[in-house]
Amino acid sequence: MKKILSLITMILAFVMTSCAGTTNSDNNSKATEDMETSIKGKKTLVVFFSHTGENYGVGNIKEGNTHIIADMIGEATGGTLFEIVPEKDYPHNSYDAVVEIAKKEKEEKARPAIKGDVKIEDYDVIFIGYPNWWSDMPMPVYTFIEKHDWNGKTVVPFCTHEGSGLSQTEKYIAEACKGASVKKGLAVKGTTAQNNREQAKKTVNSWLEKL
Repeated sequence: MKKILSLITMILAFVMTSCAGTTNSDNNSKATEDMETSIKGKKTLVVFFSHTGENYGVGNIKEGNTHIIADMIGEATGGTLFEIVPEKDYPHNSYDAVVEIAKKEKEEKARPAIKGDVKIEDYDVIFIGYPNWWSDMPMPVYTFIEKHDWNGKTVVPFCTHEGSGLSQTEKYIAEACKGASVKKGLAVKGTTAQNNREQAKKTVNSWLEKL
């Protein structure tokens, strides 16, 4: 009798372990499917503004900090990239000059003209990326936003910075992109984007999985 009970106990333990393993596997698969359904399964656009040349903390760069993060998001989501490029470029040889221009533009609520455009109407999810300038988005980003109807779109902010994080930009985007559902944004240090891309990519992928 004891042998039979022991045998039954062993069988039950084996069945429970097998079920638990299957459940964990199923959960992991579901998490992946959920991410694909929420982002990868939809038509995605990655819009970004980025600045090259002399930048704070990283010296003279050929690829902008925000551009690097935008590429990572585009690769992970299968999204199309569109760069916001002002018709009148910002200085590349003096970051201090950029800072002063950005400050003046913010105070004046300027809307600098930009080159080209993209039909956001063709996309379901739009990521919007930018460097944090004076606790705000660069004014050309507003120029782009105000060209479009955001009703029914899902908007996801991301920025690069050197200590300011997203500041109030999630709020500003929600106000500017009227009718859109704005998701939790991501802030990555420019020094990390430039000098530790492996870490930056891990941060981006972890964030995307949680959206």
